[in-house]
Amino acid sequence: MRQIPVDTSSAVVMVAKTPQVKVRDRRTGEIATDMETGAQLMTVDVMFAANEEVEILSVTVPEPGISGELSMGTPVALTGLVARPWENDFNGQRRHGIAFRAVAVTSLVDVAAAGSKAA
Repeated sequence: MRQIPVDTSSAVVMVAKTPQVKVRDRRTGEIATDMETGAQLMTVDVMFAANEEVEILSVTVPEPGISGELSMGTPVALTGLVARPWENDFNGQRRHGIAFRAVAVTSLVDVAAAGSKAA
């Protein structure tokens, strides 16, 4: 599947909704896991502001990649963010969109606090 790297260097990114467990199948309640590592996957909704536009993105992240307190409004860094186009047929209707995946979501509040303590 094609992956498109997303440049976050000039964007402001903040948590819009705290991390939630990603459910693979809503009917059975099966939790989604990373195919390579087996780690549980989480979903973090973020406000992504760049080029005078703001969007809410739902980003999938392996649970070990979530660090710091991620409450609503917390500024974060997205490491290894990629966009993946997807398409499927469901009940005879074709659906499509873009899925976002990151290696890590890191609170910038924790980083700033650590930096000010070191100074």
